[in-house]
Amino acid sequence: MNQKLTILFDLDGTLIDTAPDLVLAHNHVMKKFGFKTKPIEEIKALVGMGAKSMFGKALWHEAKEELKKINEKDIKDKMVKEFINFYGNNILVESKLINGAKDFLIWCKENKISMGVCTNKQEHLAVDLLKKIKINHFFEYVAGSNTFDYCKPDPRHLTSVIEIMGGDIKKTIMVGDSDVDAKSAQNASLPFVLLEGGYTDVKVSQMKHDHLIKDFTELSKIIKNYL
Repeated sequence: MNQKLTILFDLDGTLIDTAPDLVLAHNHVMKKFGFKTKPIEEIKALVGMGAKSMFGKALWHEAKEELKKINEKDIKDKMVKEFINFYGNNILVESKLINGAKDFLIWCKENKISMGVCTNKQEHLAVDLLKKIKINHFFEYVAGSNTFDYCKPDPRHLTSVIEIMGGDIKKTIMVGDSDVDAKSAQNASLPFVLLEGGYTDVKVSQMKHDHLIKDFTELSKIIKNYL
């Protein structure tokens, strides 16, 4: 019997357009702590590495004079905690599935393809969002930023999930939208499908990918070549 195919998905910007709710949470925190709020395009570029990186970068771009008077790590930790709490309570206000995503997940199930999620979102938030948007049942395993002692772009974030799912690294594909996802797939030596218009400020031409898609409506044609 041939080993079945495994597909690993990023979450934010790949399966679900979470930017509106992430922006709401991010700006709530920035305003509460006396920093400038940011437009949606800037937030999208910060999402890939997770909440701590998001606020680290946001703080980094603030005037250094403001930061001289505070303990940057201390305030960043407090901001992350506030973000997680606020976002957790407002996780599905405006977020929505990427075009064609649910139909593609159904197609994968019909073709006995194993599916998992590898995200730099905290695991409990990822699981909660997948449940609330009603697609959690498609996935055999969900790994967040705090599931292991490492996360994307560390290849072990992907390879550990493949192992847990009983998959074969030679029969696994990664689908994502950012340079973090591209580097993760490259580091794990996996074919990578890049979704255009993702949560990154890196140009498509600068991200190593094997396939490029605009949404999920065209992905099944690509995946058929791996079955």
